[in-house]
Order: sequence, then C-alpha cells, then structure tokens
Amino acid sequence: MHVLCIQKDFGVTDISLHQNRKRCSMTQIIELSTPGGVKNLSLISRDPGVPGPAEIRLRQTGVGVNFIDIYQRKGIYPLPMPAVLGVEGAGVVEAIGADVTHVTVGDRVAYAGIVGGYAEARILPAWRAVKLPDNLSDALAASSLLRACTAHMLLCKVHEITPGTTILIHAGAGGLASIVIPWAKRLGAKIIATAGTESKAERALAHGAEKVIVGRDAKIAKEVRDWTDGRGVDFTIDGIGEPTFRASLEATAKFGTFASVGQAGGGLKSLSAKDFGPQRSLAFHTPSVMAYLADPVRYEAVAKEAIEALQAGAPTSQGPQFPLSDASAAQSSLENGTTTGTPLLVI
Repeated sequence: MHVLCIQKDFGVTDISLHQNRKRCSMTQIIELSTPGGVKNLSLISRDPGVPGPAEIRLRQTGVGVNFIDIYQRKGIYPLPMPAVLGVEGAGVVEAIGADVTHVTVGDRVAYAGIVGGYAEARILPAWRAVKLPDNLSDALAASSLLRACTAHMLLCKVHEITPGTTILIHAGAGGLASIVIPWAKRLGAKIIATAGTESKAERALAHGAEKVIVGRDAKIAKEVRDWTDGRGVDFTIDGIGEPTFRASLEATAKFGTFASVGQAGGGLKSLSAKDFGPQRSLAFHTPSVMAYLADPVRYEAVAKEAIEALQAGAPTSQGPQFPLSDASAAQSSLENGTTTGTPLLVI
C-alpha cells in the first residue's frame, strides 16, 4: 500500500512516497494498563497503523494534559482497557486515507475531544482535524483547544452570556478560567473569581476578573453576595467539587445556573435534588465537552470559534512542559495543584 509519510530531520520536513512503512511503522505511546494511579502508565511502542477512509495519521508535536485524563485514569470516567489517554493535541498530517479533502499531508492541525493523544503519532477521524493559522503555535493549540471549546460550551450553550451577566468562577488563575474570563468579558459579563493565593489572585485579575476572593477559608458566598448587592451571581462555574459546592450554591441567584465542570477537590457527595429547588430554583448542569464535540457539524463550528478566541490574544496560562515519557509526572503536577495552566507533553 502507498502511504505518504513525513519525517523531520534537524527541522527540515521531508515528505516522500513509500512502498513500505519502515519509517512510520513504530511509535511510542503511553498506555494505561488498568484504572488506578500513575504507576499504571507505561511507555511502549506500537505500529500506529495506516489511515482508512476519512481518516488521517497525525505526527504529533504536543499533547495537552487535562483533568479528564486523570478522571479516566482513575476509572471515574471508564474506558476500555488498555487505553491511551489524552483528548487534545496538535501536529503535522503525515498520511491521509481515501475521501479526505479538507486537509493534506504537511498541514499543521489540532484536535480536541477524542481519546488516544498520549502518542508520537495517532490515527484520527479527519473531521476532527482543524487547520491551524500561522499565528497560532502548536503548543498553544495542543494545550488550549479543549479549554476553548469548553469555554464555548459554557458561555454559549449552558448559560448564554449577555451584557451584564454576573459570573462566579473558581480557580481563577487556572487554565479554563484564563479563557472563560476574557471571553465572557468580551460578551459583556462581569466576573468574580476565587484563588488560593495572592499570586494566583493577581493572575485571575490579569485574566480580567473584577474581583478575586483569596484563600481556602474565605467566606465565598458572603463575598459574592456583597459584590452583587445581596442578589448572587447569574452563573456559577465550579470545577472544584465538594469543597466549594455549598458556598457556590449560596452564591448563585435564584433562577441562576450552576455548572459543575470538574471534581478537582472531590466528588459531590452531598448533592441532592432539593439543593436546586424550589427555594433556590437553580438550573444545575454537569456538561461534558466530549459530548458537546461529538457531533461533526457542531464540532466544526465550535472549533472555528475556539481557534478565533485563542487568536484574539486571551492571556492563557501556559503550563509546564514534559517529554512524552514523563506523562505520569505531568498528570501528578496537575492533580496535586502544583502547576498553573495545562501541562503540555512535548513530542
């Protein structure tokens, strides 16, 4: 079978036609053997395969490490085992299957919302590949496209933002907030954020928050109510979980929206239907960006707007970089809260 392969040598891209796949036959991946700790992640080699109809093979340059990877590793979001984690990345198209027309070999592309990213090369449905503009780096796209798509989901689907909308977002210095806050401000929203330290509070203010509540022991609900003249915010975005759940409820206005987008601090053990109505009359969402991006038509539109948001120069928090072989360390840094922004596996 004729396969177009790309090999990079000292920064020069050499594209040639091969009758065999020796140069593209093996690739390193990080495999999860069974749900559990980072010790279950192993570096192995395997043949990435040849793209079939409507597929491409992507030689990756970077892969984002997200909390969803940790949830999948632990089995909170189950995957068939063994599994390859990672749901966003960027790189160069090195082979295309039949019926692929919107990208060609040599194109720089990124993707989001499909597992299998912790790999030097991977097979990808062609419709997931989004061409990257020249002014958007592989590193930013690989570590931010999923977050930008999540921001779109939150601000355009979960709670449509209009001028004057008030928002509470936790972890205001984090990767998601670094995109949500400036995007929401462009739509006319007013944002109050939380942060664990003064230095993180400064980053949240730099992202565009009007006010930041600092410290794990802060009286979040009271400060939010004071900021909103006793009303509460229209929209709460909580990726912490149980530690902030009760305060987030009290901080949200009647007929407001509460979005639980993660459980970095633990699952919602005290959650009950009575928490949301009729006294509070809240809309409660547990939105999945994976589900949001599963439809090809929606994906194309959302990814386009997400790329435009990243191009707009939002001050995103660039996380630390790790080689693919250190995926366990990258996950640990994110899980332990020792990093700001999304860790990037550099390949």
